[in-house]
Amino acid sequence: MESITFLAPGRLVLMTLPAALAVGYLILQARRKRYALRFTTVSMLERVAPDSPGWRRHLTALALIAAVVVATFGFAKPVIAGEVVENSKLVILAIDTSISMEATDVPPSRVDAAREAAGVFLDSVPEGVAVGVIGFDGNARQLISPTTRLEAVRGVIDRAIDRSNLGEGTAIGEAVFLGVDAIESTVVAEEGSPEGYPTGTIVLLSDGDTTMGRPNDEAASAARAAGIPVHTIAFGTDAGTIDDPLTGTVPVPVNEAALEHLAHQTDGQALTAATADQLSDVYESLGESVTVSREQIEIADWFAGAAMAILCLAGLGSLIWSGCLP
Repeated sequence: MESITFLAPGRLVLMTLPAALAVGYLILQARRKRYALRFTTVSMLERVAPDSPGWRRHLTALALIAAVVVATFGFAKPVIAGEVVENSKLVILAIDTSISMEATDVPPSRVDAAREAAGVFLDSVPEGVAVGVIGFDGNARQLISPTTRLEAVRGVIDRAIDRSNLGEGTAIGEAVFLGVDAIESTVVAEEGSPEGYPTGTIVLLSDGDTTMGRPNDEAASAARAAGIPVHTIAFGTDAGTIDDPLTGTVPVPVNEAALEHLAHQTDGQALTAATADQLSDVYESLGESVTVSREQIEIADWFAGAAMAILCLAGLGSLIWSGCLP
């Protein structure tokens, strides 16, 4: 259960009002008791007030005071933290398809594990969120244009990634630039609302350095200027190697620092995954987090409704027991 906070806590000083009402009621009851003792016999008191509601009259007073308390809480603008799915969200999934992804330190290989985990990401994205897919090695290319029909095109996305032949070089900066262009050029027209650019996020998976194209810093500046965070996933281990027909075994360690710097420059998350299971977990958490935002939800109407309900109950009790409204 989320804790309740108040946007206008200063208004809670009005709690002194129901407290004053409670004190005043107790004082009146004490005076009423002293007045009742002036009657010489109990039978005389019964003839004067034969239908007195007795202890039930206190319930009406307590209900009225409770209604004032609840209404005061509502007046202080109570809020709770809640999650809101941004249906206009657009996510660009950028996957490294460079030669280094052939490394088998993550069995069966880094690229095969990445392809499989991409499906986990798509399954975790809420309905109504548009997803596009980019592949990059020495250059960046758009494999799938952003679309909200994820279920219908799931197989198409898988095949598009499978058809991507691993290439020389790694152009992380170019992938970010292409992702920014894809987000800024996509217009989501929702029924009953004007057209506008959706909020966008780039999720980029890679295992290496930028060796071709524009540098990461330049791409990060473009993403930051567009208000687009880049969440990076450093995938693989430092023990990764590939076989080169000319030079033999070539080490391909993961450059976590470069990817972390890119993420931090754009206010994104910097994540790591050294196994296929870890990558699936990362993708699943990202699929939920990048499309859901936490915001304060005002619940003053809850308190207003509760205060009205209590007042109605107090009035009903007073009519039944005393034949009049309080």
